Amino acid sequence: MGSYQFDWSVILTGQYHDWLISGLYVTLQLSLVSITLSFLLGLMIAVMRMSTVGPIRWFAVGYLEFFRNTPLLIQLFFWYFGSYKILPEAFNNWLNSQNYEFAAAVIGLTIYTSAFIAEDIRSGIRSIPKEQMEAARSSGFSYVRSMQYIILPQAVRLTVPPLISQFLNLTKNSSLAMTIGVAELTYQARQVESYTFKGFEAFTAATLVYLILSIVITALVTWYDKKVLSPMGMK
Repeated sequence: MGSYQFDWSVILTGQYHDWLISGLYVTLQLSLVSITLSFLLGLMIAVMRMSTVGPIRWFAVGYLEFFRNTPLLIQLFFWYFGSYKILPEAFNNWLNSQNYEFAAAVIGLTIYTSAFIAEDIRSGIRSIPKEQMEAARSSGFSYVRSMQYIILPQAVRLTVPPLISQFLNLTKNSSLAMTIGVAELTYQARQVESYTFKGFEAFTAATLVYLILSIVITALVTWYDKKVLSPMGMK
């Protein structure tokens, strides 16, 4: 251990530096797309979970129980190796024309994270006094419009702290996409280690990048809460 020769130039310049930058770019793409889709899907599932229509509510309950209680890694393997057996042929053909590994990772991360986001948003909805829904309905709003304009804006604001946690978890969980061949940051750090035997330098760089990403995500969501959601709540 004492004879180990540190060489930080491996990750600061040259080809291997470019690999890590490329991996960072893929991680950002994967995280941003998955965060956006998982939030929208989680919002929809949360509303379905609160529905008074039995089949819709039961579907949402089954969705939440299944995807929250199965490992993300298994889900990634399923979407990568087995999804073609259940998805429509036209959709499979479209996936094959794209970056299939990236698409499978987005699907897996989105569906897995949306189940947790849905429960966080549902908790926020339940914390809103039911009289607000009753007032909205008595004013002529439908259930969907009452949710859209009255309940959900307040519920989302209340769930900002847990949403930050879910977004951070998704960003860190994106490293599992390396198992299905997505050349994201962890994958590229592993490649650098394999070619240079400088694992300490490569994974230190990857760790610092994930830490910076987590800080940036927290700052952005907190800023959005203060500058956008808080003024809306005050009105």
